[in-house]
Amino acid sequence: MAAAGAGRGRLRASHADREQVIDVLKVAFVRGRLTKDEFDARVGQTFASRTYAQLAVLTADIPAERAAAEPRRTPARTPRPGVAWSTGVIIAAVVLVSAVLIGNDRLIYLAVVAICGAAFVTVGQMLYSRHERCFGSPLPPQPGLSRDGKRMP
Repeated sequence: MAAAGAGRGRLRASHADREQVIDVLKVAFVRGRLTKDEFDARVGQTFASRTYAQLAVLTADIPAERAAAEPRRTPARTPRPGVAWSTGVIIAAVVLVSAVLIGNDRLIYLAVVAICGAAFVTVGQMLYSRHERCFGSPLPPQPGLSRDGKRMP
């Protein structure tokens, strides 16, 4: 970071730049190059830093081991697109059962329409997701349409 900060010293640093410095400080702390007090102080100074030069000072005495640092972890579970609609179907089914027990005809009709709509969207999302999983790309554009969905002359 010191070399990177030398050429751009007076430029304002972004939040992502401060995050990178904090990652370098974490690695240095884990490897025993910084004490807990030094780490805490430097992290505080990182958040207060506004320029690349100020950030470079914080890591100048730390050997460049950024490449050896562990990459940011990805979430263990990524949400699937169809889950929200599946949940909508379940909620609508609960409303339907409640409406039947109460005997409210309008609520029954509304719940049936909601279940059908949510089921239709869920099946569409499942098919689209399966296509992406099998073929590794989204669906091709329709004939006569450009990539952005506009009609070609």
